[in-house]
Amino acid sequence: MAKIKTTWFCQNCGAQHARWQGQCTTCKEWNTLVEEVVQKEKKPSWDALAGEPLSRKRVPQPQLISQIDATESPRMDTTNAEFNRVLGGGLVPGSMTLLGGEPGIGKSTLLLQVCLNLPFKTLYVSGEESAQQIKMRADRINQEATNCYILTETKTQNIFRQITEMEPEVLIIDSIQTLQTEIIESTAGSVSQIRECTSELIKFAKETNTPVLLIGHITKDGNIAGPKILEHMVDTVLQFEGDRNHTYRILRALKNRFGSTHEIGIYEMLGHGLREVINPSEILISQRGSSLSGTAIAATMEGMRPLMIEVQALVSTAVYGTPQRSATGYNLKRLNMILAVLEKRAGFKLGQKDVFLNITGGITVDDPAIDLAVVAAILSSNFDIEISSQHCFSAEVGLGGEIRPVSRMEQRVNEAAKLGFDKVFIAPAKQKFKDVGTDVQAFSKIEELVRYLFS
Repeated sequence: MAKIKTTWFCQNCGAQHARWQGQCTTCKEWNTLVEEVVQKEKKPSWDALAGEPLSRKRVPQPQLISQIDATESPRMDTTNAEFNRVLGGGLVPGSMTLLGGEPGIGKSTLLLQVCLNLPFKTLYVSGEESAQQIKMRADRINQEATNCYILTETKTQNIFRQITEMEPEVLIIDSIQTLQTEIIESTAGSVSQIRECTSELIKFAKETNTPVLLIGHITKDGNIAGPKILEHMVDTVLQFEGDRNHTYRILRALKNRFGSTHEIGIYEMLGHGLREVINPSEILISQRGSSLSGTAIAATMEGMRPLMIEVQALVSTAVYGTPQRSATGYNLKRLNMILAVLEKRAGFKLGQKDVFLNITGGITVDDPAIDLAVVAAILSSNFDIEISSQHCFSAEVGLGGEIRPVSRMEQRVNEAAKLGFDKVFIAPAKQKFKDVGTDVQAFSKIEELVRYLFS
């Protein structure tokens, strides 16, 4: 009986080691090495795995860069506007796209919905659910699909055999952690299995010019499970995120070789599937008709898309000895910094008061332009004086109490004017806003804004 060969792989970076050691010498992470069974032999190509090798292709030859045809191939329209936006205009033939997200966030629902609407012959391979479960979800989505084929399989050899028979134009894998190839004897989901299966799929995608979409699980740290090299191997990495207690989901690109990583797509999770949110500002703002104290509207940017987001603040006298500071959807350290600026530079005594801050819609905002709206909401709650729902704010607040300008101000102002806001409060800028349909007020210090709003 032949001796079983094993080696040690790093779960973080995928580096191979001859024996166990506490620290990976490649990525410097501790306690990440696991032992896996390997088989040292020549690896067959994807078409040989299917049992029917295709004719050998011509060996690529070097080309002068001036002679290479740079004409972009036409993208494949997914008929999903938000998905197309994040991808940069649609699926690129021969591309590899990896979609990650928390369990139950809607990854399988999103790709199944895209699959049902594609006008191309599509093969949806599931290693986690049965065909009956997928059919039940498809019935809830209520789509009449004629080009979608379902295959429940985990072995890559059987998958490639079906691919050579039906020749799909789009391939979807749910999920990459469930696939297993026979040339490696480790279990499915291990570092070596994920890397080898992904490598076979990449060869298939590039040689047949077929786009492949993969679903990837994530770890408790929020990273995609498997070696980090998995994200380097694929062309596009998408993150599907959101709070499961809210209905809104955000699709953003963390890596995109064929487009920008600044675009986001917004969906609403409903009983019959995911609904595309074309104008998210109207959904993220509630009670436009009535004004409440402690509420302010911020003009922010998520990628290249301007959003109007409602900021809610509650300031009350501290019941216990230590005042509470709580923020939902906003950086708590930045909230503490803004409170310190208001107390030091503007003279407001907030040290003995509880401050609670909430960004509506269940989303998290990192744009510094929301600072001015946070200041306005906190002071509005402190004075118990309402701010008009027709006013919005967009500027960064510095440690000296100064109001600083932010990028893409013209887009923010135009979005505010389109949604019917009467006034936009910003920092002094070089550009002049004339005939934009709204009144633009510029302030350089917090004290000036306070006198204008609350005097």
